[in-house]
Amino acid sequence: MFNFSINERTIDINEIDELIGEINLIDIREPHEFKCGTLRTAKNIPMDTLLNNPDKYLDKDKKYYIMCRAGRRSAITCRELKYKGFDVVDVTSGMAFYEGNERA
Repeated sequence: MFNFSINERTIDINEIDELIGEINLIDIREPHEFKCGTLRTAKNIPMDTLLNNPDKYLDKDKKYYIMCRAGRRSAITCRELKYKGFDVVDVTSGMAFYEGNERA
């Protein structure tokens, strides 16, 4: 039997504070969710927008950290982007569980 799974990399949202400012952080929530609060330096590109045209927004030579509200959308998005050849890290849990000091 063949195994076609793609190696998934993750980081919990509460372990990301020390990386803020040094990573490419993408918040894939909808704009109205993003306006309610995000992490400093996060760029808002909604999930559907990003998945429909990733080459427009991402560079395959860079690593991106993908976050959402609770972790479900970021997991789906990371799986799709990895399949398409992008270097992504799933920020698990999401903003709903963030307890750090880097809110924007």
